[in-house]
Amino acid sequence: MASKTDRAIIELDPTDGETADLKALAPPRHAPDRRYIAVAGNIGAGKSSLVEFLCERYDIKPFFEPNADNPYLADFYQDMERWSFQSQIYFLAAKFRLHQQLDRHQASVVQDRTLWEDAEIFVENLHKRKVMDERDYRTYRLLYESIRDKIRPPDLMIYLRCPVRTVRKRIAMRGREMEQDIPVSYLRRLHKLYEGWIESYTLSPLMIIPTNRLDYVTDLVDRHDILTTFEKYL
Repeated sequence: MASKTDRAIIELDPTDGETADLKALAPPRHAPDRRYIAVAGNIGAGKSSLVEFLCERYDIKPFFEPNADNPYLADFYQDMERWSFQSQIYFLAAKFRLHQQLDRHQASVVQDRTLWEDAEIFVENLHKRKVMDERDYRTYRLLYESIRDKIRPPDLMIYLRCPVRTVRKRIAMRGREMEQDIPVSYLRRLHKLYEGWIESYTLSPLMIIPTNRLDYVTDLVDRHDILTTFEKYL
């Protein structure tokens, strides 16, 4: 049985000068009515489900990851070394366009996977594994850092913490053909990079949800806890 600590929603505010030591987060300071919420997490962590859940309850416009539009993605899963650079450059360009669209939107928005994750998780993994060579990596970072400095950080980052065992089950259940052969070692590396990235995240207030422990769809207590926490930022 999961302990209360395992099920707790963690709130951090690394923007107030505190270190990421799991200190309780105070309510946000005065801010515009229009909010930019970002949802981050590993493949299969439940990002799209949470975005849809929040949009059903609040007046928020969803912006989903453009996976289906990436013409390199299927090739990438078959031959990562050959297609890593092209696939990630496509995502970078598509995410930048997405940011331009959400910045023009008049109401609050929520984004499923961010530009920061693409660079700090997925490209870092490819580079560390020598799947993306040094020349391509430096070119990617040059473009990413130029874009990063021009985009608005989120008003709230929601990180969905999910162990690899649960991620694997969810990938199998949703049945996306190009994901079925993803090695478990790849998912473990992504998980480790995500945890490191979140530990050092400083762009905005941060809400960490253990999605393997909390069931906001069928459990009314879990739903109340998540929505009550989320509503502080609307």
